[in-house]
Amino acid sequence: MNIGIIDADLIGKKKHRFPNLACMKISAFHKKKGDTVKLLLSYDEIENYDKVFISKVFTDTSVPEGVLSLSWVEYGGTGFFYDKAPPLPYEIEHSMPDYHLYDEWVANLLENGTKPIELQYYTDASIGYTTRGCIRGCSFCVNQNYRQCFKHSPVSEFLDETRKIIILLDDNVLACPQWEEIFAELNATGKRFQYRQGMDERLLTDKKCEVIFNSRWYGEYTFAFDNIKDRRIIERKLQLIRKYTDKIPKFYLFCGYNHDEPDTYNDDFWAKDIEDLFERIKILMSNKCLPYVMRYKDYEMSPYRGVYVTLARWCNQPSFFKKKSFREFCLANGEKSAAVRYMTDLEQKCPDIARKYFDMKWGDFN
Repeated sequence: MNIGIIDADLIGKKKHRFPNLACMKISAFHKKKGDTVKLLLSYDEIENYDKVFISKVFTDTSVPEGVLSLSWVEYGGTGFFYDKAPPLPYEIEHSMPDYHLYDEWVANLLENGTKPIELQYYTDASIGYTTRGCIRGCSFCVNQNYRQCFKHSPVSEFLDETRKIIILLDDNVLACPQWEEIFAELNATGKRFQYRQGMDERLLTDKKCEVIFNSRWYGEYTFAFDNIKDRRIIERKLQLIRKYTDKIPKFYLFCGYNHDEPDTYNDDFWAKDIEDLFERIKILMSNKCLPYVMRYKDYEMSPYRGVYVTLARWCNQPSFFKKKSFREFCLANGEKSAAVRYMTDLEQKCPDIARKYFDMKWGDFN
């Protein structure tokens, strides 16, 4: 068969720097069967293929009208089905990924000046899941239907010995009863590795800290601080982390979502959500940790939409975050910039927020 594979996010996003694991597994499965497989970079010639598989991770990635109803097209992934995405068939899910699926696309980018470091996940990384599931059941999450975390596959299932690093996509590895066995397996490879999705800091113990901070880690240690209601346990675990490392962890900060009453929003909620986001930033700043703002789609409805965008631009660029306060960052964009306009509007409507947070700086704490 002549198989076409479409990574919809690759086509639909302006900047896409991480391969689609499902696409690579589907490719490997069909190549093993003797089929011809090609990564398609548009929807223009899909009628030339016996079968076309489309996968996407992000819900806001568009697919041309009518494509999904074609009889030879199959599609899947959280971008289409969110928490109800059907799993891949077992024999595909547990295939060694085809790490060469993107080779032609990567070569073209490199020829046109893209830096190799920007494509390292395509060229240098073995990618997979050691666990699946989560214990939290958060209503905003694609894992909301799970109530446990379980071991999914051995590292050997997706390890390419020729690749330098291992990138794990697990959602909550620290909730897995076999977490220590998994870390031992990863360390035994002799390769550096990273849990890219962030780890659940609330589950840290002395033992877990000892293992994590003595592992062959790659890049940043990433955790999550999704809800201000968790501040006490987060602060306790931050003190625990400092017993084992002086490195600067990064924390995902989820915002723009009503944890108490999902899909229910008013002006009071939006002001409180902005205040809670600033407070979480302050907690992290005062504990020598970096914030990374992640906005739920509903932030688009907020009267402070521009503030969310500006906060993300400030926090998500450590070179700015470590040098400038929020006010200084906005002013650096120019006195007539959108950033200053958003900042001024918030200061007028919520002066207490401005007084407490606009001028705090990394250097004042560290």
